[in-house]
Amino acid sequence: MPSYLRRFALGMTAAAVAAVAIPAATAQADPPPTRNCNPNVDTEWYDVISAQASPTVTHFRGVVITPGTTGSRTETLTRVDSVTTSINANTEFSTTIGPKLFASVTLKVGFAVQNSRSTTDTTQTAVTWNFNAPGQYGLYKGTRRVMGEWSRHICARTGNSTGVWVNTSPGGRESFVTFADIEEGTVSCAKTEPQGSLRDAARRRIGC
Repeated sequence: MPSYLRRFALGMTAAAVAAVAIPAATAQADPPPTRNCNPNVDTEWYDVISAQASPTVTHFRGVVITPGTTGSRTETLTRVDSVTTSINANTEFSTTIGPKLFASVTLKVGFAVQNSRSTTDTTQTAVTWNFNAPGQYGLYKGTRRVMGEWSRHICARTGNSTGVWVNTSPGGRESFVTFADIEEGTVSCAKTEPQGSLRDAARRRIGC
């Protein structure tokens, strides 16, 4: 199982699942602290210009529990979407740039994101849940897709210990895609979920 897989809501039953809001977040990066820099100390700086997080259901399966069929059962989820890390739409990015850029993204959005070549397609799809009441349920796995723009600055030397920050990104800005930890859970038609959350996105797939 991938190291980034985090089992979500373990031990919860389908009739009583805690609501977890996953709001979309926009972060605006600050400019370099100063226009000037010291090339002997400062070599490069990554500016995360924008970062937008959105809940994304990646695997899903609708389940109907009829009277007399409650209890534990294992289901295989179907992939309905996927998220893959990329820089400038390229999934084969540098192992040097990736960790530095996505570390900056983590600081801006306030939660950990993937910092290497990763995809939700490798997520294990079989899950086991305990259903203690009849009803329409949705089993899901998902994440927060994070998309945005960034730019790379280098400290251009103007003297022995002086320099200025120079934006080296083509056109002044570049793009990135990454994602947060994988979450899994169950939702039902009997209970509404916080609007804009991953759980709400999963519930809407049931077709209540």
